[in-house]
Amino acid sequence: MGMDATIAARLLRLLVVGAGVVAVFAVLVGVLAPLLGPEQAAALLPFAVAAVVTAGLGAGLPRIDGWIRRHTHHRTATPYSALADAAARIRAGTLDEALPGLAQVLAEGTGARRAVLWLAVSDRLVSAAVHPPGDDGAETVENLPVLLARADTDHVVPVLDGPVLRAALAIGKPDAPVTPADRALMQDVANGAGSLLREVQRGTELEERVRRADELAQELQRSRQRLSRARDVERRRLVGELSHATADRLTALRGEFELAVSELGDGATPPGQVRATLRRARAGLDDLLERFRSIARGIYPAVLRDQGPAGALDELVADLPRAVRIDADLGRRLDWEIESGIYYLTASALAHLAVRPEDPALQVTLAIGGGRFSARITDTAPGADADDLRTALAIDVERLAALGGEMELARTGDATVLLAWLPDRLEPLVDGSAHVEGAR
Repeated sequence: MGMDATIAARLLRLLVVGAGVVAVFAVLVGVLAPLLGPEQAAALLPFAVAAVVTAGLGAGLPRIDGWIRRHTHHRTATPYSALADAAARIRAGTLDEALPGLAQVLAEGTGARRAVLWLAVSDRLVSAAVHPPGDDGAETVENLPVLLARADTDHVVPVLDGPVLRAALAIGKPDAPVTPADRALMQDVANGAGSLLREVQRGTELEERVRRADELAQELQRSRQRLSRARDVERRRLVGELSHATADRLTALRGEFELAVSELGDGATPPGQVRATLRRARAGLDDLLERFRSIARGIYPAVLRDQGPAGALDELVADLPRAVRIDADLGRRLDWEIESGIYYLTASALAHLAVRPEDPALQVTLAIGGGRFSARITDTAPGADADDLRTALAIDVERLAALGGEMELARTGDATVLLAWLPDRLEPLVDGSAHVEGAR
């Protein structure tokens, strides 16, 4: 029945074309005969008719086919002619010509109002060719079930490479049912064009990977710049801390030694006084060495390396005058730059805030989640000065920003809350999957 209707549609097409040729012939006879005379008109008439009909069919045949489909709901091409056309499209022309040609073959061969060729790219389907063509640009759907659920899609045939989905052929026939002949034709086209579509999909996937590689290279360069800037900030912080912590002590120690040398040299100073001067010099030297050890622990805290930021903060708060409660359930270790960045800022904030033993306990919460490693310090002491704290943490905040993080200070109710965070990874994430598995 379907084949009979198709043949009837082809016959109607022939009748319409034939009627058009007769009409052109009659018009040209009526125009040329009075102008050229019977003999010259008879000689030129076949050439004129051929030229006019050829030009008219090129422009009007698609409109005739569309008119026939609208009125008969059947295609003018048989499945066999459609398959032959599809084979010709696959063998000849470039890929840019072959893909729209295959979509056109599907539309004309099945009598569909719309045919789309979808390529599997990464974890989604992207429209590569549409007939009739539109100006909407490439469309994207998540997977085959989503494609089947679309209102403009009535039948889909996947193109598989083993278990891997490479492409999908889809048609929309809102005015007519999808016949078994339509299904067979689409499957045959999918089988015939399978190798072509696989190569196109692999080429598209390669382009996607090249684009992703460029993005990763740019992100890697930005990561290296952030780390370089963080090292510069850390060097400046270290120079400032050494200068601030040791300048006065070195000056006092030098004075004690110069006094001892002077007392020993004049010969009149009692030995007991010289010994006292040397004892003060030794005490100053011990204090200076202890200060250097403290700075060294801050530069490279062994506990931070071994136990992580929670363990290092536990050791730090044990020597602070004010009580500090630490809540940390991190579950995993992160890169040294990330852990140390949060640790140094938190340690500096605690050293600034925990100076009065009578104040309520500080609350410190460390957490990993949402792609971030964060530290929250809550201070409920009255009169806490957020601006003063921000000034004291200027270098630590600069280091945090260099690594891609941020610090926020806010007054919430009766508490001052400090929130600092860094991304939980400094290097870009590379997806090593070779391809995305498709569904049958």
